[in-house]
Amino acid sequence: MSIKVPHALALAMIVATQPVWAAELLVDHVNGYTLDTAGKLQRFEALLVDDGKVVATGKHADMAKRAGDGKVVDGKGHTLLPGLIDAHGHVMGLGAMSLQADLTGTTSLDAALGKIKSFAASHTNDRWIIGRGWNQVMWKLGRFPTAKELDAVVADRPAWMERIDGHAAWANSAALKLAGITKATRDPVGGRIERDAEGNPTGVFVDAAMELIGSKIPPATDAQLDAALVAALDMMASVGLTGVGDAGVDLATFKRYQRFADEGKLTARINAMIGGTGEDFDAISKDGPLVGYGHDFLSVRSVKLYADGALGSRGAAMLMPYSDDAKNSGLLFSKPDEMTAMISKAFGHGYQVCVHAIGDKGNREVLDSFAASYKTYPEAKALRNRIEHAQVVSVDDIPRFVDLNLIASMQPTHATSDMNMAEDRVGPERIKGAYAWRTFLKQGTRIAGGSDFPVESPNPFFGLYSAVTRQDHEGHPPGGWYPKQAMTMTEALRAFTLDAAYAAHQEDTLGTLEPGKWADFILVDRDIFKADSAKIWDTRVLQTWVAGKSVYDGKGAD
Repeated sequence: MSIKVPHALALAMIVATQPVWAAELLVDHVNGYTLDTAGKLQRFEALLVDDGKVVATGKHADMAKRAGDGKVVDGKGHTLLPGLIDAHGHVMGLGAMSLQADLTGTTSLDAALGKIKSFAASHTNDRWIIGRGWNQVMWKLGRFPTAKELDAVVADRPAWMERIDGHAAWANSAALKLAGITKATRDPVGGRIERDAEGNPTGVFVDAAMELIGSKIPPATDAQLDAALVAALDMMASVGLTGVGDAGVDLATFKRYQRFADEGKLTARINAMIGGTGEDFDAISKDGPLVGYGHDFLSVRSVKLYADGALGSRGAAMLMPYSDDAKNSGLLFSKPDEMTAMISKAFGHGYQVCVHAIGDKGNREVLDSFAASYKTYPEAKALRNRIEHAQVVSVDDIPRFVDLNLIASMQPTHATSDMNMAEDRVGPERIKGAYAWRTFLKQGTRIAGGSDFPVESPNPFFGLYSAVTRQDHEGHPPGGWYPKQAMTMTEALRAFTLDAAYAAHQEDTLGTLEPGKWADFILVDRDIFKADSAKIWDTRVLQTWVAGKSVYDGKGAD
């Protein structure tokens, strides 16, 4: 015999048997944005987190009902975004800047010398005076600085100042003497010693030549390196970075990251690329790619290679001579067959390959080598291989990114930092394939957004701003530099979230705030989709959360 249950009672029974969406954390009253897997922008008012992962996003009332007895964070109406991911940075290099003379932003040689002098005076026990960040283009010198100029502020011990891009360095006479550098010293393959009219070294070393002096610098201690890593992680958290592709690590750095992960000290997720395919690669790769170590805080499944140098130091390899230096076509770091062999070795061990290429010749070499390697390892085409920077690419070569299934790992702030000299370097025709974000996006190539910090600021809002406006922070030039190549804000956010995660094979766990993914998110002081685009770079991060835990609090919300 069947028993009829009143409709109201039946409904109550159904509700009572539904699962409870209890969560450990409710982030409420927010102006939330996330992309979905398809890249479509979604809005929400509250976020539920449990066991470090997203349970749901939605309206305030719905999420509050599901929250249970979990902790509640009142977002006070601030904008909540997925944690931003820098697809290409240098973590230890960023940390090292806190221990060195920082020349970033100096607008004259005298200003840089003043900073070096002050740093040397306050570091009297340092055997070497080390610094980084100078840019002779910003100084409007029309030339590189000299050892004699550096001697004027540091003469009692060796001094070594890396250029902002890390592809040239400036030494004083004491460093030249210690390294035995003379007129007879030959340029190494892939490097150049700057010389005067008589052939004497002037004090600047480009790309591979940097090792002539760099190899003489005493290595940092473990304590100094630990302090540098902590400083870098703190800085990243303060600007809203919850993940980074670390573009080139050695065995010692890999072990340091692994130790920090074991000790619960990593506050950002590191996708580390092994630097080269030499001994460190052999040691790190002996057990195969490392994926999702320490609750997804460390992955090592990629290799970083170099094709050429940088544009600012005229080390980027060009198909034709530089427009402002007719005797110089830049520097290739390896022969084509050597590049192919390195790529193939990485493929043979199952590793994704990420190759630094800035000049059009450097990019073509890499494209040719990927094509050659795929003949031996056709399955490697699915590894989401990348060209890092893809800065000046022949217009004819851009479609090959699609044919070879390559990701363009690009840094928007490079365009706005380089616009004061880029066209001088390459001329009006080659510039058409330079910093060409719209061209890549139009053909369906994914762009993984990054900064190349400490070459540029680690602040991802600088990158979002550059991507959208193609202007400096003063709004120059009016309308933007080659504005047809600009991104929309949604495209820019995707480059620094979903597609940065995709480029690291992490889109199933990172990059958006969809249910089941890690609850990596930030609260910021403005709605970047509605704010004046001229001020996007000035966005302030109020809070940064990784796996549902606060790693930075700027006291912007309760």
